[in-house]
Amino acid sequence: MSLTAPSRGFSESEFANRTSAAQTRMVAAGLDGLLLMSEPDVQYFTGFQTLFWQSPTRPWFVFVPVSGKPIAIIPEIGASLMRQTWVDDIRTWAAPAPQDDGITLLIDLLSDHGTIGLMKGHETQLRMPLADWEHLNKSLPNVRFQDATGLVQGLRMVKSPAEITKLAHICAIGSATFAQVPTFAHIGTPLDDVFRAFRREGLAMGADNAPYVVGASAQGGYADVISPPDGSPLALGDILMLDTGLVWDGYHCDFDRNWALGHADDNAKRAYDVLWRATEAGIAVAKPGNTCRDLFMAMSQVITEMDESAGDIGRLGHGLGLQLTEQPSHAAFDNTVLQENMVLTLEPSLSYGAGLMMVHEENIVVTDGGGRLLSKRAAPELPII
Repeated sequence: MSLTAPSRGFSESEFANRTSAAQTRMVAAGLDGLLLMSEPDVQYFTGFQTLFWQSPTRPWFVFVPVSGKPIAIIPEIGASLMRQTWVDDIRTWAAPAPQDDGITLLIDLLSDHGTIGLMKGHETQLRMPLADWEHLNKSLPNVRFQDATGLVQGLRMVKSPAEITKLAHICAIGSATFAQVPTFAHIGTPLDDVFRAFRREGLAMGADNAPYVVGASAQGGYADVISPPDGSPLALGDILMLDTGLVWDGYHCDFDRNWALGHADDNAKRAYDVLWRATEAGIAVAKPGNTCRDLFMAMSQVITEMDESAGDIGRLGHGLGLQLTEQPSHAAFDNTVLQENMVLTLEPSLSYGAGLMMVHEENIVVTDGGGRLLSKRAAPELPII
C-alpha cells in the first residue's frame, strides 16, 4: 500500500525563480556566474536526476550565468535526460575521457568571465579530479574563483511550497513505515532482518529508495547508531532504534523512532521522556527570527536534566531537503537566523547509564507559530513491542 503522491518534478517557473534569486545574489556579490558540480546543487537549478552520480567515472558541470538559463556541460550519455529539463544549452563530450573530461568545454565557457562562484565551504566537495582542477586554473589565469557556499546554501535552506509538499509526502511515507515496525520486529528476530523488512515496507509505502537506514538494539539502550546491523536476535529488555532517510523525487525525510522489547527499565523510560520534551522545546522555538543556536540551547536545557554533558554535543539537528543533512546546524556555533519555510530535523540526544545513549528526531517546517510537524509526532511515552 502506498500513499497518494503529489506530482513529480517542478514547473519551469520554479527553476526560473531559483535561478533569478541566485542571480540577484550573484550581482550583489560581484560574481559573473556559478560553477556547480555536486548532485544536489545541479538538481536544485535544473531538475536533473540520475543514479549515474553514484559512479565516480563521469563529472557533471552546470554553469549559472549572471543572466539567462543555466548551461549544462555533461557527458553525452546524459544529454537526452538533460533535454527533458528546462535547460536549453547542453554541451557534451564522449565520456569517460581521462585526458579531457569536459575540461576544454569548461575552459571555453569560462574564459570570458572574471569572477566565478564555487562551492568551497563546509559540507561541499570539489567533484572533479584534482589534476583537472589544476589544469582548469592554469588555463584561466584571468578568472578568479570566489567562495559561493553561503549564497547557494542560503537559497537552498528556505524551501518553496512545492518543495515542502514533497518533503511532507516523504515524511508521511516514513511515518507510515515506522508504524509497521511492531508487525515485523519481535523478540528473536535478527536485527539485520528488521533492517531489511523496514526497507521493504518503505518501498511498499511509496518511497523511491531507502539509502539510509541505521539503528541498533541492545539491553537497556544502545551505544552506537552507525554500525551495520548483524544477525543478533532482538531480546527481551532491548531498546530498538531505527533511523531512516527515505527518498521520494529526490527529497529526504530524516527521523528515528525508539521501542522497548517486552519491557523498559526506568533509565530508558526517563531518557525517552527527556528527549521527547527536549523536542517539544525545539518545536516551540522554531520560529522566524530565532537562531539555530536558540534551538540548540532550548533543547540542551531540557537534556541537562539527565545529561550534564549536553553542551558538549556537536549539534542537535540540521537542515533537510535534497540531502539527508543540509545546512544549517542546530549548534552553539551556528547563529543562522531561522526563516519561514526552512525545513529542519530536530535531533536531541543524550547519554545515560553505563555508556548508553538515546536519540530522538522529528522533521518540521519553520512557521510563525513554531515548528509544524512533517513527521507524525512520536508517542510521548516509550512504546513497548
